Parts: sequence; C-alpha cells; structure tokens
Amino acid sequence: METPRVLVAADKFKGSLTAVQVAERVTAGLRRVVPGVRVETLPVADGGDGTVAAAVAAGFERREARVTGPLG
Repeated sequence: METPRVLVAADKFKGSLTAVQVAERVTAGLRRVVPGVRVETLPVADGGDGTVAAAVAAGFERREARVTGPLG
C-alpha cells in the first residue's frame, strides 16, 4: 500500500493558536492515527492577523519599509 500524503493548510484560531501551531497539532494527530503518513504543512492567512507569520513560514523574507501612503 502506498504511503498516505496529506497537506495541512491551516489558519490561526484567533486568540489561542497561530497557524503554525494549528498545523503542528493537526500533524501530530494525523501521525498518531495514521502511522507512516507523510505530512506537508502550509500555514495560511486571510490577509489579517497572522499574514506576515504565514508568509515567513512559507519561505518569504521579512522586510521593513517606510511608506507615506498608498500613492507613494
């Protein structure tokens, strides 16, 4: 039988867990009930709180810039 593969794309639980923490806990649960499962995690966000953390976890580099407004 082929090893099962699962993608855990998790958002945060506001006020309790970050997207990374949710993905870690779901992964731990999967590994407990499906021995040998291959799990990939992808923290996600909806553009609000946690978006920068999700982008950094996905491999983006954090950069800071001073801006004066939407038009420059």
